[in-house]
Formats: sequence, C-alpha cells, structure tokens
Amino acid sequence: MSEEFENMTVAQLKEVLRERNLPVSGKKAELIARLQESPGAAEADAPEASEPIEEFEEDFEDEDDFFEDEDEWDDLHTARQKPVLDEEITNALKFRASQKKKQPAFRRQEWYRYRRLARSSWRKPKGMHSSMRLNRKYRPPMARIGYRKITSARDLHPSGFQEVLVHKPSDMDGLDPERQAVRIGATVGNRKRISIHERANDLGLRVLNRRRIERRGDL
Repeated sequence: MSEEFENMTVAQLKEVLRERNLPVSGKKAELIARLQESPGAAEADAPEASEPIEEFEEDFEDEDDFFEDEDEWDDLHTARQKPVLDEEITNALKFRASQKKKQPAFRRQEWYRYRRLARSSWRKPKGMHSSMRLNRKYRPPMARIGYRKITSARDLHPSGFQEVLVHKPSDMDGLDPERQAVRIGATVGNRKRISIHERANDLGLRVLNRRRIERRGDL
C-alpha cells in the first residue's frame, strides 16, 4: 500500500485524507505517513488514477503493444491544485468578475493618432489644456479610484489563490498550499526554475507561471 501512495500525486493524497477526515497540510512524505498511520489503511482501495490505465490496457491484444508507448504517459494532463475557499471569498470573486465586465477600457490620450500609443498601457494625461485631463465631454474615461474592485478579493489570483513571488526554493517554506500559490520571478534562470518546480511539487504548491523547460547540456 505504501508504494501505491507514493505513486499518487499530492492532490490525490489530499482527497484521500479528506475522505478519512484527516489534516491535509504538510509535505508529500508527511501525507503518506499520515495515511499509513490512519486506521483502515490496509483496506484502502487502489488510487483512482490507475483505473483509466486498466481500461486503456484492454484495447491492446498484446501486452508489448501497451508498454511500447509508455513514455507518452508522462505527457498526460494532471489536474492543477485548486484553493480551498470559503463562501465569502467565492462570492467576492464572482462579484469582482462582474465589476470587471462593467469597467471600460482605459486608453492613452490620443491613442487613435499614433500606433505606438494604441499598443501601450494607460498613462495619466498631464497636459495643461488637455481635454481628457479636464474631464470634458466625449473624451475617453480615466482610471479613477471609483473603479477599484471589492476589498475582500483584492490582490487575489482569478483562481482564488494568494500570489507569492519567489526567487529560490527556500522562499516557499511555510506557505499554505490550500490558500497560497507561487509565481516565479522573471529574472530566475532555468536551472533554479527547475529546482523551484520540484520543490513546489513536494510541497503541493501550485506554480502560476509554470512552463516547460527543455533540458539541455548540464540542466
């Protein structure tokens, strides 16, 4: 049974822990140890992830044909971690989404005249005689404090996670995988990014800007 638990992902282990009314915090090794120490661990069923493989195996007449494409299973989609949100935060996220739909598109002054201004982000107009700054009629709307979103959902990722910027694996120590997610800094190289991915997998943390890294040379 311990081998079956080790083959399961952190998300699958947490589902099993919730079914047994056990805590879901900690690293993957702690989750496995908690499942092994819990009563009824020997009677637990096999992980659900293995059931589709058994059905897929029946389509092959020969076992060699099934294991011939074994490497392709590494590229299968795995479910990303989802936050554990209460009803208040869930309603706040929905309300923030409705607020965002009503918000106008803020464009720079004279964005229609120059192509480079149309592609750039918002800038506050500062001209002394600027009609847009003076808020005259038929001018594009300006970003104001009245367009600010609901306070309880402020600074939250659309998924509901609280973003934490990290630059090294040690920055993830003490983070809550049920409420916090990781965003890797833009200046982090591929070598350190790989170690951050592996550390996040061990802790069960979601990396919001995870990307596929092609290992070359000594990576």
